Amino acid sequence: MNCEQAKTLVHALADGELDAGHAREVESHVASCADCAGEFAHIRDLRKDMASVNLRFAAPERLRRNIERGLPAPALQASRRDLLKGFGFGAGLSAIAASGLFLVVFRNDAQHRLARDIVSAHLRSLQGDHLTDVQSSDQHTVKPWFAGRLDIAPPVLDLTAQGFMLIGGRLDAIDGKAVAAIVYRRRAHVINLFALVAPPEGSSAVLETFQGFNVLHWSEQGLSLWAVSDLNTEELREFADKLQAALRNGT
Repeated sequence: MNCEQAKTLVHALADGELDAGHAREVESHVASCADCAGEFAHIRDLRKDMASVNLRFAAPERLRRNIERGLPAPALQASRRDLLKGFGFGAGLSAIAASGLFLVVFRNDAQHRLARDIVSAHLRSLQGDHLTDVQSSDQHTVKPWFAGRLDIAPPVLDLTAQGFMLIGGRLDAIDGKAVAAIVYRRRAHVINLFALVAPPEGSSAVLETFQGFNVLHWSEQGLSLWAVSDLNTEELREFADKLQAALRNGT
């Protein structure tokens, strides 16, 4: 394992999100690399500092009184706890609607298995030297490489100007089938974009955290696209938005 791979996984190690095998590999590298050891120590110190600070905000008493004054008398007899739960639920629905994404649980067994295979493929790509079969930031080099190797034309777009650098592509295997993986980088974070033939389904984006990685799934132009990374959800959504805009503009 090299430093680039370790720095991609060291946050997941600090959060206890790696399986035993990957955790041992990262720990072994950190033990022998001063730079990565310093990064890991910084992350642990940051977590400790955050845990020691009271980040909970207590609403002032006058806010409760103002709310109660605005309610009809029968409503005051309802449990305040139930009322606050209702406010929390409504706020949660509003946040989901505003984000443009649907946060869901993979209830379908086939979808769950597919997500698991995709995250496993993402992890495999971070080990050894198999992140790319064709390494290039030029979309006109990467896209033709897939021709004749797959029955689909995967979306290969240069998003460097939008903050997501194309670094290449490779063939991977998901559910026993060959699929395209287009690889991007955002700072030290790797994004694998898997392109599969899309089954009949809605095109709305679905966001899920799976095995410590963020997975964003949507349908586009007859393809089922899965973006997986340890990048935070806001930036992964930004990646999908930039990709969708470029595809629809034909760039």
